Amino acid sequence: MRRAGQIVAQTLRLVARTARPGITTAALDRLAEQAIREAGAVPSFKGYRGYPATLCTSINDEVVHGIPSERRVLCDGDLLKIDCGAIYRGWHGDAAITVVVGRGSPRAQRLVADTRAALSRGVAAVRPGGHVGDIGQAIEQYALDRGYEVVREYCGHGVGRHLHEAPPVPNFGPAGEGPRLVPGMTLAIEPMLTTGTWETAAQPDGWTVKTRDGGLAAHFEHTVAVTEYGAEILTLP
Repeated sequence: MRRAGQIVAQTLRLVARTARPGITTAALDRLAEQAIREAGAVPSFKGYRGYPATLCTSINDEVVHGIPSERRVLCDGDLLKIDCGAIYRGWHGDAAITVVVGRGSPRAQRLVADTRAALSRGVAAVRPGGHVGDIGQAIEQYALDRGYEVVREYCGHGVGRHLHEAPPVPNFGPAGEGPRLVPGMTLAIEPMLTTGTWETAAQPDGWTVKTRDGGLAAHFEHTVAVTEYGAEILTLP
């Protein structure tokens, strides 16, 4: 899983460097698939429940699961969420980042920085003997303190031999509840913060999820292992 995570992280870094005004999300998707396969892995998402691509590329008010397309051309200031998974020797890595394309507004830049920090708070809450709710409480409290809402209809999850495993990992509390954290567990922690309502709406394509009020959204994700000492992040380059 460390190697799967490294492949995902390296792919995300490559895609983020390439994301610029004028490029299509389909071009980013092709780049990601090539990188994953050249590293000896296969994309986790492509074909999963019929999903047609390697990446999820969600823009501005799209929260998650946006489908790459030749018709989606990135513009200066777009808030691009890039979600990526890879399978290496039967094991999954899963991670996501949000990047501002081009210059971007101060508001978008702050949202990205705060969502990344919320993920760090969630990871830091992982303790052997703790509970899944501790993770969600840490994320939610950090977000609310900064004036954001946390998406409730989608959440993190266990990950390992399968892309989605038990337990669900919500991005809200309360602390002290939910399954107990024990060494050996591997979890995908993925806060999704919005500038408006936390409510979302699925789109007619059957995949893309937007904020219901059109507010901006950001998304970060790491795969972590629970150890005797806390969390080991597996999706680092």
